[in-house]
Amino acid sequence: MKPIPPLTALRCFEAVARLGGVTQAARELHVTHSAVSQQIKVLEDTMGVALFVREARGLRLTEEGRLYALDIRAALRDITQATRRAQARPHESELVISTVPSFAQHWLVPRLASFREVHPYYRVRLLTSLQVEDFRQGVSDIGIRMGQGHWPDVAQQKLFDDDMVVVAAPHFALAPNGRLPVSAEEVVACPLIASPDAPWADWCRAAQVEPPPADAVVLSANDSNIVIGAVLLGQGIALERRSLVAHALAQHALVQITDIGVPYRFPYWLVWQQRDVLNARQAHFAQWIEGEVDAYLRSSGSAAASVRVA
Repeated sequence: MKPIPPLTALRCFEAVARLGGVTQAARELHVTHSAVSQQIKVLEDTMGVALFVREARGLRLTEEGRLYALDIRAALRDITQATRRAQARPHESELVISTVPSFAQHWLVPRLASFREVHPYYRVRLLTSLQVEDFRQGVSDIGIRMGQGHWPDVAQQKLFDDDMVVVAAPHFALAPNGRLPVSAEEVVACPLIASPDAPWADWCRAAQVEPPPADAVVLSANDSNIVIGAVLLGQGIALERRSLVAHALAQHALVQITDIGVPYRFPYWLVWQQRDVLNARQAHFAQWIEGEVDAYLRSSGSAAASVRVA
């Protein structure tokens, strides 16, 4: 089998082919013009193939060189991505948890100190994204997702169902009364902070009031972090997941308006790469979050039931 050309030579060749000249490639790679030229010669000698035609104005790719450059560019990209995945994979002392940003900020992070107290030997790393992670890449140990479940190639256990409640900042005042809304009729007359997840029609049906007019929405955002931030600033009221506002309600940073709530359509799930048994990191986190979910459901008075993780 012929030897694989040196990686340095391949990188120089790809840069020259892509940028159209040795000078440009040398500048990008932070090496000298002569160093790049030497690596091109090494590559051609190793392969026994002419990759460039030498002309007065510089180098021109041969047809063999053009096709080879496409393959090498893809191969170098694969090497870069594989290296990043390897660097991102958790170490034995590191627990990597993936979830959506809103759940991480408002539910998980306020509770993580107790996990570190029980398992001080783990360094926790949170990966937050609205995208569904492919666990086959091995970047995360375990994740928390919202949805209907049944994701392919992952093991999953339901954590809890959520519901949605109307919340406001204590200093929010409904003009002209100068007080917080009390009735459902007053709620729909308020400035509203809306999101695609907020089923105001369902809430109004449960409250037996007409839906708010379209101009009642003063701000709309597709991220619950933005919605809750605007509510905390007193810019309006919102229909939000109880799990995301429970901590703020307990701290009296927000107040719940009326006792009327409606179910949220997506439960929370604990997910991990499909395998026969959990590894130690996954098992420790699963056991801890099971206890946290039980405590949360008891304190919130939610009718949702958690499912224990084996």
